[in-house]
Amino acid sequence: MKTDSQLQQDVMAELKWAPDVHATQIGVEVKNGIVTLAGEVSSYAEKWNAERATQKVNGVKALAVEMTVKLTSLVKRTDADIAESARNILNWTGSLPEDGIKVLVEGGWLTLSGDVEWQYQRQVAAECVRNLVGVIGVSNQIGLRPSLSASVVKSDIEAALKRRAADDAESIAVEVKGSDVTLSGTVHSWAERDLATRSAWGAAGVRNVVDKLTLVD
Repeated sequence: MKTDSQLQQDVMAELKWAPDVHATQIGVEVKNGIVTLAGEVSSYAEKWNAERATQKVNGVKALAVEMTVKLTSLVKRTDADIAESARNILNWTGSLPEDGIKVLVEGGWLTLSGDVEWQYQRQVAAECVRNLVGVIGVSNQIGLRPSLSASVVKSDIEAALKRRAADDAESIAVEVKGSDVTLSGTVHSWAERDLATRSAWGAAGVRNVVDKLTLVD
């Protein structure tokens, strides 16, 4: 089991390794396995990349984000410009329904809403706008339309877990209520936890995934 000091060093090394992150601008604190990232970054994409890099480090139990996005004068844009760029890139993305996603921008913070059929479409929409110049944050409020029986959703998720995470599949419990899925049990890394939640989101009809999984060494 890693000490907080060892975990801090590993997170700092992972941030330094990430090509799209300026590690020297980010402070890392660790207490009882909980990592806090602080400091200023130059874009929302960099902030997101730092979060993802931290979650890849083995031993991270939870992540608190206190980073702020500070745009330089060269990349500041009006909300109208950002909204237009977001609207265009969403319409150009073939996997998304035409005019199915609404865009709201306020103070550089971009909010997506509307409805799609699959979770991957929600993810694609967020990925499309995350790197737009001038964006300081993204709220993904896109909903999911489909509805299937709980038994079908449950069996689809359990089958996916067995295919993709055989080592942990037996220790993960899947509970379905309506279109909400709750995962509980234990996993051995953030990667396995991420795999389990993505497997749940990959089932048609899932509108919400509650992650109650526990990391164990």
